[in-house]
Amino acid sequence: MENERYLKDLSEIKNMMSRSSKFISLSGLAGVFAGGYALMGAIIAMWLLEGNVSPFSLPDLSGSVNFLSSSIITSLVLIAIIVLVLAIGTAVYLTTRKAHKNEQQIWDTTSRRLIINFFAPLFAGGIFCLVLLQYGLIGLIAPSMLLFYGLALVHASKYTFGDLKSLGYAIVTLGLIATQFMEYGLYFWAVGFGIFHIIYGIWMYNKYDRNKA
Repeated sequence: MENERYLKDLSEIKNMMSRSSKFISLSGLAGVFAGGYALMGAIIAMWLLEGNVSPFSLPDLSGSVNFLSSSIITSLVLIAIIVLVLAIGTAVYLTTRKAHKNEQQIWDTTSRRLIINFFAPLFAGGIFCLVLLQYGLIGLIAPSMLLFYGLALVHASKYTFGDLKSLGYAIVTLGLIATQFMEYGLYFWAVGFGIFHIIYGIWMYNKYDRNKA
């Protein structure tokens, strides 16, 4: 009896330490929604590119983006922004709801560290992608987005579920592969931000959320 009580006390102490050092209210469903938004964005982007440039054709990386009109480029950037806003908005809503269920504060030292460590590489990657766009290096934008996003996940994983690190490494690997197949950049983007997110979200939901739903 005393052994059981001792083990229970140890378990409670472990949970308290985990809550204080890691943000455990990330929602697996947020990953599923983010992946769905990314796939829809990729489909719309492919539709916009029809008649302008084949998604299977290798872009000219040496000069300006003369094979795309400025309106198409603006539309593609707008699609990326909309996907990002929808993904972040859904993640904030679902994570806030889960945090309330877990009786965990949504904004504390741990969550601030998580956000800072996530957005620092992501912000640097966004600036770098704008520089690539400035110099017409369109073929490297999708691989760069995957690389910096994967690094952001790895960087932030130490403040939340360790499973996030696996997703980060997978996306970094995909981004590196994409640098060798730049003509298929949009497809790699759809796989990384879409399919990988959906698989990860389902995995996280079944592992952490399903029994608590």
